[in-house]
Amino acid sequence: MASVTRYDFVVLGATGYTGKLCAEYITTALPTDITWAIAGRSRGKLEELAKDLKKLNPDRRQPSTESVQFTPEDLRELVTKCTIVINCVGPYHKYSSPVVEACAATGTHYLDVTGETPWVREMIEKYHKTAVQNKAVIIPQIGLESAPSDLVAYMVVTKIREIYSTPTYSMICAARLKSSGPSGGTLDTVLSIWDKYPLKYLTESRTPYILSPKPPSFTPPSPRSFLARLFGPFKVSQLGLLTTAITARPNQAIVHRSAGLMHDLYGPRFSYSEYMRVSGRLSGIAIHWALLLFAASLVFRPVRWLMRKFVYSPGSGPTRESTEGNELEYRAVGNADGKSGQVLGRFKYRGGIYYMTGALLAEAAMVMLKEKELLKKLDGGLLTPARLGEPFIQRLRSAGFEIEATTL
Repeated sequence: MASVTRYDFVVLGATGYTGKLCAEYITTALPTDITWAIAGRSRGKLEELAKDLKKLNPDRRQPSTESVQFTPEDLRELVTKCTIVINCVGPYHKYSSPVVEACAATGTHYLDVTGETPWVREMIEKYHKTAVQNKAVIIPQIGLESAPSDLVAYMVVTKIREIYSTPTYSMICAARLKSSGPSGGTLDTVLSIWDKYPLKYLTESRTPYILSPKPPSFTPPSPRSFLARLFGPFKVSQLGLLTTAITARPNQAIVHRSAGLMHDLYGPRFSYSEYMRVSGRLSGIAIHWALLLFAASLVFRPVRWLMRKFVYSPGSGPTRESTEGNELEYRAVGNADGKSGQVLGRFKYRGGIYYMTGALLAEAAMVMLKEKELLKKLDGGLLTPARLGEPFIQRLRSAGFEIEATTL
């Protein structure tokens, strides 16, 4: 029997918008001794991408190309050739369930950058136990959703344990994002997910603890007053003026899953809420109501059809030039449970958010590749970015991310 090619990792969907950015980051920033491949449906596009990558770094080992159709047989053959699959094929609810299934069944580690909580919920329900049995570490939402939120929350609760020897009671996070806009794939996902799942399933998936294996036995009080819940803006010491954030739902679900998976660290009463930082009350009210109306309008199929006429096509997105000056910052304040202590956490990245996503994927893959003892402790399953812990944070700091936690 012919020997099977063994890659450290495969970038699946490498010719798409996010996949290309991840492949470029690997080419320019990761060690030159890794063995890797780019994979997708079109061999011609893959070969063109390989030529472009060679121009970026002629001296490094270039990736192999793997043409694959999304049949169970093709996917299983592909994932058995590698240690880690970096999956950039979205919308994930449309195309990527068979990829997760194949990785869970074969013990292949997996990363993606979905923000689709209903789909992640479905994957947990279907494949978490299989992944545990086969020791496949599967981490969805390790891009903009939800690595910054998850890692800053992890830093804060770790600091509270270190300083106050107590779990964390509550945490509020404020996101500030200067961006050139979403990619076509992101917008297509927002619109198409309504065609995939029933309204009841989508509504349930918006609740903060829907992914948590150990939700709290009580409902924590909202940090917002009735008027703030109605109109949007409210003030928080150390964080400023906040309003409703579009990324809050998926991020809260992942942070609470981390809290359930690391129950002893976070504590039984931990709660996390996320908002957007704004410069004024009028803009905060406008953002709050715009998001409410946008979410309500998605219920109607004709509205979704019309919206598709005005978005980037999937596979496209902001140009590199248009992302100059972009930056992202997440600041979170956590309260020690039963004590008066507080900790402030910060996660900051300067640059386009999709370039950041490529870096997050590649650096997480390197943690999985190099930290053998960590993977043994994780022991498989549908996990979260925070489960990669301090090794992941240290790699990101070395890559230019600013991540810290300090007492107040």
